[in-house]
Amino acid sequence: MSFLRHIRIAPSILSADFANFGAECRAIEAQGCDWVHVDVMDGHFVPNITFGPATVRALRPHVGGTLDVHLMIAPVDAYVAGFADAGADILTAHVEAGPHIHRTLQAIRGHGLRPGLALNPGTPVEAAAPLLDMADLVCVMTVNPGFGGQEFLHSQLEKVRRLIGDRPIHIEVDGGITRQTAPLAAAAGADVLVAGSAVFKGGSVERPEVYGANIRAIRDAAAAALPRAEG
Repeated sequence: MSFLRHIRIAPSILSADFANFGAECRAIEAQGCDWVHVDVMDGHFVPNITFGPATVRALRPHVGGTLDVHLMIAPVDAYVAGFADAGADILTAHVEAGPHIHRTLQAIRGHGLRPGLALNPGTPVEAAAPLLDMADLVCVMTVNPGFGGQEFLHSQLEKVRRLIGDRPIHIEVDGGITRQTAPLAAAAGADVLVAGSAVFKGGSVERPEVYGANIRAIRDAAAAALPRAEG
């Protein structure tokens, strides 16, 4: 049976209200998001510091679905067990984060998580080729990692196109996703769209219907770009 690709919206909590994460996660799930995306940054691999395993552990009771944890850190291996114990479902590491990414992906799966592999904009798609059979997801960065709110890099769409094949693997696009860029990512073959400000802008836990409208707008725009049989 072929791998079923349908659009999944994964709001990044980097754009949520940091003082109200639990309620924010409940709100976006109630309003129709598919995954909850957590951007972990260390101030070393990327020029920002965000969350660690303790934050993921605190979020887990508030997330009923998939907790998609993106590690923008180096090194990775020493932290895999901590994020697994905290309740991550998917743990994505960057191919650029260390010399032994093969071992990192093995460690992630060995802890019972679904391994993801991320590629920075400056990294050629060929870097992922020897690792695709070990990953459940490839994340193509369509901004330089480190901060939310950046503009979408159209040059990265060719990577997405070249990753599409017969493997049962999710293709995630992270960075600059809006209702304008979502169709481009979907048409190229992405099935998981990470969106931060495009989901959270204008809404709040007191006005969650805005989150729902934003999620539907991104999903509908992306689905409209798919062939009729897949939409």
